Amino acid sequence: MSVIKFLTSKVFFKQLLLAIGAVVVLSFIILRWLSYTTNHGEFETVPDLKGKSLSVATIEVEENRLEMQVQDSANYNPDYPKFSVIDQSPAAGSKVKEERKIYITVNPSGFRKITVPNLKERTFRQAKPTLEAVGFKVGKLTYVNNIAKDLVLEMTYKGQSIKPGDKLPKTTAIDLVLGNGNRPSSGLDDEDGTASNESDDSNPSEDLN
Repeated sequence: MSVIKFLTSKVFFKQLLLAIGAVVVLSFIILRWLSYTTNHGEFETVPDLKGKSLSVATIEVEENRLEMQVQDSANYNPDYPKFSVIDQSPAAGSKVKEERKIYITVNPSGFRKITVPNLKERTFRQAKPTLEAVGFKVGKLTYVNNIAKDLVLEMTYKGQSIKPGDKLPKTTAIDLVLGNGNRPSSGLDDEDGTASNESDDSNPSEDLN
């Protein structure tokens, strides 16, 4: 039987129809299987978890048939409660597949501690930007009789002397003891040889302005 006769025969068309039918049935089975295993066309909406506690966030994620992956944060955000969600990925309102992992960042209990720099023998003009650069704030300024005007003589926190290398929470206000440019007095009114005054203003003497 020649090729042309075979291609025009009933046997060929019968086999062709059987092949087409088999492909259609197989495609249908594959599509149904994919739909079942991937929930094709079905999506879940990511809830807004920001500002919520970890327990509440867990409940909402489970109710939406999603999974949650907690990521700790080293940076404390004072705008959110402690141990609450401060960031999430994907963002709230996103459409995702069921059981998709939602990555959340949790606010720590407070600012991380950083190292106190060495400010002794530095002028206030040098000390202020040094403190602010590492994350501290300038607190109360106290002036004592010392010939070295506006020189940092001591650092304190809550009335206690601190030294370089100590660790305090970021944004802590560090109080400074500065020289006022006067020689220590030995009069009866100043038995320890110093005369001090305090200021809540972070600007030292007027000659720095």
